[in-house]
Amino acid sequence: MNAIAPNNPHFDLVDLRLFVKVAEAGSLTRGAQRSFLSLAAASLRIKSLEEAVGSQLFYRAQRGVSPTQAGEVFLNHARKVLQEIDLLQGEMQPFSRGVRGNVRLFANATAISELLPAVLAKFFAIHDVIAVDLQERLSAEIVRAVHEGIADIGVISALVRADGLETLPYKKDRLVLAVPFDHPLAVVPCIQFADALDYDFIGLDSHSATHAFLQNEVALLGRGIRQRIQVGSFDAMCRMIEAGVGIGVLPEMSARRHAKSIRIKTIQLLDEWAMRELRICVRSRAELPVFARELIDFILQSP
Repeated sequence: MNAIAPNNPHFDLVDLRLFVKVAEAGSLTRGAQRSFLSLAAASLRIKSLEEAVGSQLFYRAQRGVSPTQAGEVFLNHARKVLQEIDLLQGEMQPFSRGVRGNVRLFANATAISELLPAVLAKFFAIHDVIAVDLQERLSAEIVRAVHEGIADIGVISALVRADGLETLPYKKDRLVLAVPFDHPLAVVPCIQFADALDYDFIGLDSHSATHAFLQNEVALLGRGIRQRIQVGSFDAMCRMIEAGVGIGVLPEMSARRHAKSIRIKTIQLLDEWAMRELRICVRSRAELPVFARELIDFILQSP
């Protein structure tokens, strides 16, 4: 693209949000979908944006897009502008019931499936014009996302370092082994994880935080794991366990909830890593919009 000298360009907030979503997704198609725009409309907006700044902002390839050097600079400033807009909206909310805002919340599988649904239900009952972009990520990815301003709030494992971020203690989370009622381990009250590796396992999707965590522990043991099948949720895992397909590791809170309707037996894991602490992380709580700070309070105060 030939450089076009910008003439006092004016930036549309829709364009800025679209640009950030495309850059984060690495795809114009996915960025358009997340912005609720057609691909043609998003493409035209990005092209117009590049003409306005007088520089190419994305490298285009068959597998997606990536920011140019100018695009990286633009991305950094676009994020700051959007964060300031969200902060302004939050500060003005007490004066206008019509103000809308968006909180980007990244969390691990346990928080999303067991802890956050009830919290968000209460939060939305009070803040009916606030939207929450909730995404499941690995703890290390969440830390990076909060550092880079991609996420406003993160829920992470305390085992992951979060240098440079403000962190707050949240919940204790124990992992347990779940087995069918007629399984040989069903009579065992507690067990070392290594002693369960002789049996067939049901695993979560390879992109899940729990899957990555267990694969790391298996590697540290110098062992392999006999995984019969991968599923996309703890509910599907428990149903497979009930059917006798294999055994699985999941959070105790989730296991107890599913055990009310699904015939599974839970066994305590004796490994130190089985007891995990969750923490909230943010770049700066004081700089978050009011409604984002209130969401943190809702999360911390939930039973």
